Amino acid sequence: MVERSVILVLHDVAPQTWADYQPFVEAVDALGTVPITWLVVPDLHRHNALAAHGEFLRLLDRRVAKGDELTLHGYYHCDDQPPPRTPKDWFMRRVYTHEGEFYRLCQAQALSRLAEGIELFRRHDWPLQGFVAPAWLMSAGTREALRQLPLTYTSDPQHLYRLPEFNPLDAPGLVWSARSAWRRGVSKVLSDAREQRWQSAAVIRLGLHPVDVRHAFSRQYWFDTLQRLLNAGRVPLTKTAWLATQP
Repeated sequence: MVERSVILVLHDVAPQTWADYQPFVEAVDALGTVPITWLVVPDLHRHNALAAHGEFLRLLDRRVAKGDELTLHGYYHCDDQPPPRTPKDWFMRRVYTHEGEFYRLCQAQALSRLAEGIELFRRHDWPLQGFVAPAWLMSAGTREALRQLPLTYTSDPQHLYRLPEFNPLDAPGLVWSARSAWRRGVSKVLSDAREQRWQSAAVIRLGLHPVDVRHAFSRQYWFDTLQRLLNAGRVPLTKTAWLATQP
């Protein structure tokens, strides 16, 4: 059993975000064997369906052959449901995020989108074990839909959940809000403190978003943190590989 691991996760993977990620991924590849978990959006914001981007599809094929993991990350990654009607919904869907695609879906809607995503992976012969909801927000209907599908895990910011029972495993994650300089500064302070607190954790997840790697300050933080955790003896694994080490 691997005692201490690190999982590098790229969120919002799509043709239009690859230009952001490419320099970072190339730098990680230069470190040696560091598998990456890619959270793939089949049609990000309904603008660029994967099927229309053959070169990007071939890139994902190469990453799978290299040992990386592709995970289904919503379908459109945008909230296309009727406008919010309660203060809580307004906060969650207009302040916390505009991208909680699965936050208000009923079971049938969630099942339909999940099934479409699973079919996309099947057509391209991409192994699929996990689903991560955009912004980690899932309705009760989404949870019920996941119980019916051949997936093995989902996650939130601090846990992985084995499906279909939703059994939780502690898997603390670092994630930034990087849209402005002050947010990046606060994120670094918080992340440094959390990393210290989690030194003995079985696993630490590094959850990057495209905006993180557009800025030199945050991009360098993630690269330095990955190197530091590797140098401390943490073994780099994908989500599925880490789950396989757990009882």
